[in-house]
Amino acid sequence: MKISSAQFAISSPNYRKCPQDGRPEYAFIGRSNVGKSSLINMLTGVKGLAKTSGRPGKTQLINHFLINNEWYLVDLPGYGYARTSKSSREAWGTMIRDYFLKREALTNTYVLVDSRIPPQRIDLEFISFLGSNGVPLTIVFTKTDKEKQREVMGNIKLMKQALSELWEELPPMLLTSSLTGYGREALLDQIEQINQGLKTDTL
Repeated sequence: MKISSAQFAISSPNYRKCPQDGRPEYAFIGRSNVGKSSLINMLTGVKGLAKTSGRPGKTQLINHFLINNEWYLVDLPGYGYARTSKSSREAWGTMIRDYFLKREALTNTYVLVDSRIPPQRIDLEFISFLGSNGVPLTIVFTKTDKEKQREVMGNIKLMKQALSELWEELPPMLLTSSLTGYGREALLDQIEQINQGLKTDTL
């Protein structure tokens, strides 16, 4: 897929305020500081489209970016940042849960996981939440250029083993690097294939 245009559309406090034009949505979410904004900027080829920050928990709203005037890339607030207040975490939980369970335009979810570290319980719990509710997802391993490949592949193997205890069939997995651009084509090709399938279904 070639990205010919990518522009910010809207920030919304809940799923009801999100765009109502029926375009398919591809949501990106992960633990705070997993490299989500950098990955979005790499995918779209627009530097600074998603704001990067050294301060975890900066994204607090549902951010829609319109891609090729055809589909939305949705930047969701990161999870697992302990320094936010209990009320903020509860509000985040409600907002995110409602989005994933009630947002009809949601087409696929990309759960970002840091490839440099072993599987974290919070990632496994979130992936299980999506799976148990029938939300389509792809696991995207980030920062694969930051660690020795043997370490990266070892952590991915551990993730597969952990998920195999609960999943009969594992979700798709992609490896990426925002620094080198690795994995960009594979991820965009997957989105393009899904979009093509949606068009076929409507014929």
